[in-house]
Amino acid sequence: MSTVKEAVEVEVPLRTAYDQWTQFEQFPNFMEGVDEVRQLDDRHNHWVTSIGGVRREFDTEIVDQLPDDRITWRSVGGDTRQQGSVRFEQLDDMHTRVELTMDVQPAGVAEKGADALGMIDRRVKGDLRRFKDYVESGGGDSGGWRGRIRPGDPGSPL
Repeated sequence: MSTVKEAVEVEVPLRTAYDQWTQFEQFPNFMEGVDEVRQLDDRHNHWVTSIGGVRREFDTEIVDQLPDDRITWRSVGGDTRQQGSVRFEQLDDMHTRVELTMDVQPAGVAEKGADALGMIDRRVKGDLRRFKDYVESGGGDSGGWRGRIRPGDPGSPL
């Protein structure tokens, strides 16, 4: 399993950065290789990705979500194995630090090779730079989901 950790400072208030990140269906606008994210309910998303000619579909489950602080998820079912967390830190009224940490288990020869060459790490860094551009331009600013999901809540494995 590979761990990727990257952070970016965005020039928007904390609430704006957090709210935009909760708009999961907008991820294809700034995440390379993400073709579609469909929000199934407050806790689950279905992903379609195309990376290096390999198409994957998988589901993720949010296991911890605290507005303006963090979102933690894990993949469920399928061949794709990943978990991660994105954290939000207010630096001042107009600047927010967004830190993404992901543990990814590459599946298949092509993905293992890409991981060995550092491509997953570069992709995450690029995605965060594109998120910065997207959120600062007012990209999909359409509000956000402000609910709380706690580990141990019904439906949560933790």
